[in-house]
Formats: sequence, C-alpha cells, structure tokens
Amino acid sequence: MLPRGLWPWRARLLPTPGTWGPARPWPLPPPPQVLYVKLCGNVKYYQSHRYSTVVPPDEITVNYRHGLPLVTLTLPSRKERCQFVVKPMLSTVGSFLQDLQNEDKGIKTAAIFTADGSKISASTLMDILLMNDFKLVINKIAYDVQCPKREKPSNEHTAEMEHMKSLVHRLFTILHLEESQKKREHHLLEKIDHLKEQLQPLEQVKAGIAAHSEAKTSGLLWAGLALLSIQGGALAWLTWWVYSWDIMEPVTYFITFANSMVFFAYFLVTRQDYTYSAVKSRQFLQFFHKKSKQQHFDVEQYNKLKEDLAKAKESLKQIG
Repeated sequence: MLPRGLWPWRARLLPTPGTWGPARPWPLPPPPQVLYVKLCGNVKYYQSHRYSTVVPPDEITVNYRHGLPLVTLTLPSRKERCQFVVKPMLSTVGSFLQDLQNEDKGIKTAAIFTADGSKISASTLMDILLMNDFKLVINKIAYDVQCPKREKPSNEHTAEMEHMKSLVHRLFTILHLEESQKKREHHLLEKIDHLKEQLQPLEQVKAGIAAHSEAKTSGLLWAGLALLSIQGGALAWLTWWVYSWDIMEPVTYFITFANSMVFFAYFLVTRQDYTYSAVKSRQFLQFFHKKSKQQHFDVEQYNKLKEDLAKAKESLKQIG
C-alpha cells in the first residue's frame, strides 16, 4: 500500500528559493577553459607548442604507409595539406625539394638543414635523411621535422637489400642498354659533324701553311747540298791544281773536325741527334709556326679539335 497523500501520477515540484530557508545566491556557471599557446625560439623561425591532440596546420609530419615514408605539409600558397610519397632508395634531397616547388609555384626557396644548422647536400638520399630529425626551410621559414624512429636493420637484411639493388641496376641496364647506346651513338655522330665543321676552315689554312713550309725546307736542304758540293769542288781544285796533297791534308782534317764540332753543338742545343730526317722535321716546324703567327692560325685550337675528333671516333668505334 502507498502512504497517504502520495500520488504517483502527480508531478513533483522543484523547491523555490523561498523554500531553501535563508537567502542564498544562485550558483555561477563554471569559468571558460582557455587553450594557451606558447611561442619559443626566434620569431623568424618559430615553433608553437599547443597542448592539444590536434595536429597544427603548419606542422610537417613523417609517417610510414606500406613501407614508404609519407611527408605531409601545408603548401604556402594554397594553404592546403599535401602528401608526398618518398622512395628512400631512389629519391634525393634535391629531387624532393624540386617536387615541392613543382607542386607549389609560390615556393621560391627551399633547403634542408640538420638539427644543428648544417646544410644537407642535394645529392643525399632521402633514406639517409629520414634517419634523424631535420629542418625544412621554405621561403625563409624553418619547420622542425621529427622522423619516427626505425629499427636498425640486421646484417642479413642489409645484405639482401644491397643484392636487390644490384639486381635492379643490372636489369635496368639490360633493358635500357640498346636505347642508351643509340642515344650515345647519335650524340657522338652530332659531335663528330660539329668538330668537322669547325676543322674545315682550319684545314684549308693549315694546308697552305704546310705547303709553304715544305717548299722552304726543301729549298734549304738543296742549298745545303749545293754548299757541300762547292766545298768538295774547292778542296779538289786546291789539292790537284793549286797545291799538293801534303799541304791540303791538314786543311781537310781541320774542316772535318770543325764539322764534328758543329754537329755536337747542334746536339747540345736541340738534344737531338744530327740526322737529316730530324733536321728536316725541325726546320719544317720552325717555318710552320713562323708562318702561322703571320696568318693568325691558332695551332693549339687546331690540335685540341683534332684530339676531340679522334676521341669521338674511338668512342663511336667502341660502341659499334
């Protein structure tokens, strides 16, 4: 049974302030909670610490998905979050920065530094970069990037990866060998044609200078023969018609000794044996260089072009 005076279907009234007894103030609402932001470091290169579980919009994160690093950042121009998939063994720092600039034309300058401020070269592999934390500077604004720690691979895993790299490199070389050879052959043919065009006017000038030098050298040799003939005729005339052999024998001895001294002096000056072929070549070169200076013919440029042409032909022969 229910107690008297208590009706279960009747609404129960809340107590009014008058029913509380002494007058009391109404309870105040709880104070609002404020999220504090702490700025530290240089104003130019700042990093904000927000005590919240939400990722800040300007933070750069590095995560791994399907074994590949995934770099997420905010593009400066569009203010959009963009993800870049990095191939650690193939991508370099330079290619990654180039991808950033290709994606956002508003990125004028981009560089990567170590945590202590040392700049990282563009040829560094991303696999090496992601081993430690680094700083990414975009348009003179620095972002601290924290890379997740990875387990150090074992020696067996490292050996397998090196073997896999070697196999991939060999396969790539075999598949693209013919195409690479065709490109190299085409490049060498173009280089040979260009060198021949440069050598054609020089060859004409050289031919004229060489003909002139050859004529002067031949004339000098014929003059030497004439002088020797005159010397022999004079000695014969003096021996048989003017004087006797008893008088001319000492003269011929001293003439022979004087010729020996001349030949020895030639060796001391030129460091070459006195042979007719060596004398002719030396005299030809003297006439050639003298005539080249008169006609402003650059011998060094001509020799360099000839060497480049010979090397290009030898490389083309090896490819063929």
